[in-house]
Amino acid sequence: MAKTKVLSKDTRNKIVDLHQAGKTESAIGKQLGLKKSTVGAIIRKWKTYKTTDNLPRSGAPRKISPHGVKMITRTVSKNPRTARGDLVNDLQRAGTKVTKPTISNTLRRQGPKSCSARRVPLLKPVHVQARLKFAREHLDDPEEDWENVIWSDETKIELFGKNSTCRVWRTKNAELHPKNTIPTVKHGGGNIMLWGCFSAKGPGRLIRVKERMNGAMYREILSENLLPSARALKMKRGWVFQHDNDPKHTARATKEWLRKKHFKVLEWPSQSSELNPIENLWRELKVRVAQRQPQNITALDEICMEEWAKIPAT
Repeated sequence: MAKTKVLSKDTRNKIVDLHQAGKTESAIGKQLGLKKSTVGAIIRKWKTYKTTDNLPRSGAPRKISPHGVKMITRTVSKNPRTARGDLVNDLQRAGTKVTKPTISNTLRRQGPKSCSARRVPLLKPVHVQARLKFAREHLDDPEEDWENVIWSDETKIELFGKNSTCRVWRTKNAELHPKNTIPTVKHGGGNIMLWGCFSAKGPGRLIRVKERMNGAMYREILSENLLPSARALKMKRGWVFQHDNDPKHTARATKEWLRKKHFKVLEWPSQSSELNPIENLWRELKVRVAQRQPQNITALDEICMEEWAKIPAT
């Protein structure tokens, strides 16, 4: 059934004015281009309620009582992983029969809505305390201090797989057309490992790690790419280097190498990869690469370098 057009308040008031002036419903309808039945309904409402405003509609009664709403809201508050089926069963035992969509709609009106659980690092109490200590120590740091940090990290980019995501404009029933799909293969079809760095002034160097990285290789990467990146980014004297607590990064030989090079290293809490702003840069790179749909590892490598070079400083 098509929706009935809602008349504006001015039109409803004009109907009442013409009625009080002595005009018939038919005449009013012809003058305003409305059906006689519509005019009559407005006039009857005005006579009954002395207003032409839309009246509140009662609608169908809620299937779940206020007590039932409190019960399921309390349940998901205590255990957010509670399945809708379990809530349906809880209400059924209490004498109320509802469907899963009703559960979803009821909870959404109360605030909670079903979402995918975020994946985060597993934090032990010692990790929580370290992160809290880091936050407190840097709470009042001026913005200029953070602009003087070079952030670094490694990431893996798959040829085909979860990194290959993009949106397409398509018509109905065209979801499987080749131009509207992203090809996938088992195990991602291969991948490459990258090391990169950046600062507030823009991206530094990006290199491909072609072998399994160990401490010696990591120090070689820093030796050949960190200082050149700092020069290219025109970092101020006393700039700070950030890397996480991977064993290769915290090895005694690596720490000694950094000390001899007089690099100032930002103390970093363990299990805090999501605090590193380079994660946003990796996401941007992966989206750009996926949009170009490389078909082999060589193309994947080349496209990564090309798209990294295109990422603006701001």
